[in-house]
Amino acid sequence: MQILKQPSLWPTLTWVGLLRLLVYLPYRWQLRIGAGFGWLLSHLARERRHVTHTNLHLCFPGLNATQHQKMFRDVFRHNGIGIMEAAMAWWAPESWFKQRVTLKGREHLDTALAQGKGVIMLGAHFSTLDLGGLLFSFHYPLNTLYRPNNNPLLDRIIYNGRARFTHNIDRSDFRSVIRKLKNNEIIWYAPDQDFGMKQSVFVPFFGVPAATLTATTRLAKLNASPILMLAQHRTENGQYELELYPAIEPFPTGDLQEDASLINRAIETAIRKDPAQYMWVHRRFKSHPKGKNYLYRNPPQTESKVP
Repeated sequence: MQILKQPSLWPTLTWVGLLRLLVYLPYRWQLRIGAGFGWLLSHLARERRHVTHTNLHLCFPGLNATQHQKMFRDVFRHNGIGIMEAAMAWWAPESWFKQRVTLKGREHLDTALAQGKGVIMLGAHFSTLDLGGLLFSFHYPLNTLYRPNNNPLLDRIIYNGRARFTHNIDRSDFRSVIRKLKNNEIIWYAPDQDFGMKQSVFVPFFGVPAATLTATTRLAKLNASPILMLAQHRTENGQYELELYPAIEPFPTGDLQEDASLINRAIETAIRKDPAQYMWVHRRFKSHPKGKNYLYRNPPQTESKVP
């Protein structure tokens, strides 16, 4: 009832209520609705449009104008579908997805777990982010490092939704992380966002210097745990592919910049399978030696063309 007394939270409540109703529709309908959300956002969300155009311009400079615009449209389509997939991951029957997932490379994870040190499983912000967590939990129990959302209502909804398929651990709770690793459990962690220059180093991400967290090295040192990458993608036939890559070795190397470079290269490899399924709507290059958001201050040439 306290929520009803905070008008600033009403839009969130309305939006979440709508999503909760939509998850009762047939799966294919939800994908179409999600694609529609993406189309709307690509026209209405001016800041996200600008960020996406800039990121694609920086990371894929070899695209011509037509290719750029196609990827731009695909990014928003996938991210719109991802909104509906997150809602399905939180509230839809699990039976919808049991036969829709293929897990590749599980031998790499089994080999890592055989060391008895726990495993740090790297993820990235794919549009299938939450649904991928649910799908992975069909095969292995999962713990997830998370950053609380600034919107308290949305944070509660996301936390409770993800609790359905993972144990949430605040990213600052290293005591719980150590306990889970010593119990030979899996910790999922996505180091692909820009959290500022503190505790970060600048290393290339798709050829562009990016502030990259050094926390992965600290996590690996907690229990000498192996680190490997999980990629996740939806296919055009309504299926989902999860792929585990071999452990990154040696890691850590003793050099924070080299460690961060190894992490970024692993994430790049996962993204390149279908680049449009990555969340290019985020300001991955927000930090810059010349000032915050330096790379996002001027619109790229391709932004002037409405897709």
